[in-house]
Amino acid sequence: MKKKSWVLFVLLCIVPLLASCSINRMAINAVSNALTGDGSADVFTSDSDPELVGAALPFAIKMYESLLSQNPGHQGLMLTTGSLFVMYAVAFVQGPAEMLDPIDDFQERHAAFDRAKRLHLRGHAILNTALEKRFPGFGAARVEDGSLQALLARARRDDVPLLYWAAASGLAAFSIDVFDFALGASIPRWSAMIARAYELYPEFSHGALNEFYILFYAALPEILGGNRDQAQVHFRRAVERTGGLAAGPFVSYASAISIPAQDYDTFREKLETALAIDVDANPSIRLVNILAQRRARNMLNHAYRHFSFLPFGGWEDDFWDE
Repeated sequence: MKKKSWVLFVLLCIVPLLASCSINRMAINAVSNALTGDGSADVFTSDSDPELVGAALPFAIKMYESLLSQNPGHQGLMLTTGSLFVMYAVAFVQGPAEMLDPIDDFQERHAAFDRAKRLHLRGHAILNTALEKRFPGFGAARVEDGSLQALLARARRDDVPLLYWAAASGLAAFSIDVFDFALGASIPRWSAMIARAYELYPEFSHGALNEFYILFYAALPEILGGNRDQAQVHFRRAVERTGGLAAGPFVSYASAISIPAQDYDTFREKLETALAIDVDANPSIRLVNILAQRRARNMLNHAYRHFSFLPFGGWEDDFWDE
């Protein structure tokens, strides 16, 4: 049986038994390792049916939580469970909410954003627990006195996924509610974590750190670390590291850089480039590309929401060609 099929078999048949059966520690660890090993997420990220994945992920998350309750010290389980909360929130709660009309669908949109924030924070809590177990004292460490940097200096390449998802989950929650000052106070902390991750493994996860930095540098004011020039640098690096086969960097550029600059020409060019990418060219990120292209198409069709000089109706009117 192929590894992916075996992982699904475990999810569907074995994990639910953990809460009701007395299973020895070796067996629990064997299941935990199988579900969190290299390539264990491919069954989701390589899929071509977002609706199927969106329907399956809540069940998978609860199964991981069930297993984690039986094996609370397992680093792989904490990383996988926490990151799945964030992935689900971004792809299937926050993403669809961003496509809703901010006026006509205000209540539905607000409720979805509120739910996405809660999901991000659930994942963030699990990931922070993993960091505390990995680096005792991590939660109390501070940027101001150098104690956080001292702990981060002990991190190695294998710690990059944990650092990335812990920082990304916190910033994702903050991006939804920028008036949450408790979260905002942690931005220097997350910045230090991502900087260390980038130092250790800049090529991590198909340029994910570069795409993170596009949004990070473009969205924040300079006083908090924002830097539009650096956002552009990381866009170019993201495209290079993905061979131009990832739609995400182009969509992030259009959203984070072109809209604030009111640069419609570049906005349209980046999104059309994203839509032209063959989602089967890199199967490992097929689902991510499909979702990014959905967002790109929605942004183009509703460009008038972001550029007041456009006529109602979006890109299909070929405004600049008239």
